[in-house]
Amino acid sequence: MEYIASFSGGKDSTASIILAHENNEPLDLIIFCEVMFDKDTSGELPEHIDFIKNQAFPLFHSWGYKTQIIHGPTNYMEIFNHRIERTKKEERKGMKAGFPIAMRCALNRSCKVRPIQKFYKERNMDEITQYIGIAIDEPKRLERLKDGNNNKVSLLAKYGYTEEMALSLCKKYNLLSPIYEFAPRGGCWFCPNANYAELRHLKKFHPDLWNKLRNLENQKDTVGKIYNTLKQVSLKDLEEKFYWEDAQLTVFDFLKE
Repeated sequence: MEYIASFSGGKDSTASIILAHENNEPLDLIIFCEVMFDKDTSGELPEHIDFIKNQAFPLFHSWGYKTQIIHGPTNYMEIFNHRIERTKKEERKGMKAGFPIAMRCALNRSCKVRPIQKFYKERNMDEITQYIGIAIDEPKRLERLKDGNNNKVSLLAKYGYTEEMALSLCKKYNLLSPIYEFAPRGGCWFCPNANYAELRHLKKFHPDLWNKLRNLENQKDTVGKIYNTLKQVSLKDLEEKFYWEDAQLTVFDFLKE
């Protein structure tokens, strides 16, 4: 039997590995699927991928665990630039797909889910146990886990860990990703479901990545023309909002002085 942990760098999957270490649970391999923006640019926030490669993995290696980073066959820009061939709306035929629809992002399926599925399909599933990070206060996810493939195991559930307990355990080992300083969860920096605080962080601390995304709104011949096509919110609109918020804070600081 081969024991493999699916690792995202989030608190739950990280806490699962810590529990395996603390309780001498068998663990042969830790896999991380890195989504890419293009062939050279990671889709993970710089501070998160740095945490994984330079903080989490070195510690896991010191515990005797093997790690592996896998990638999908495609990336964000390839999906963005994909020319639509099959469509009920004739005027869209031949256009670029553009920005994905929030809440229905095909990127997660193509760039993360399928590569992980392919990784496991290439092995004998009858001889693999997967460690999945699902806490005991996530009853619906746990129920789906029970109803699905029985080779998946939640160590968080086995040892009675809630999400809050998982967070504390990660802090204890200095293994909490810096993303939790401004976001409740991890995700690609170009995710159409990113919340306001995440987008503000991206604009302030990673303007180069923001501009990569911002420049895509200037492209013609796309179906998804603006960043959040569902709510019709553009990055240009957000920039203006950020600007006026910062200007207001500056005025308040001046009045206090």
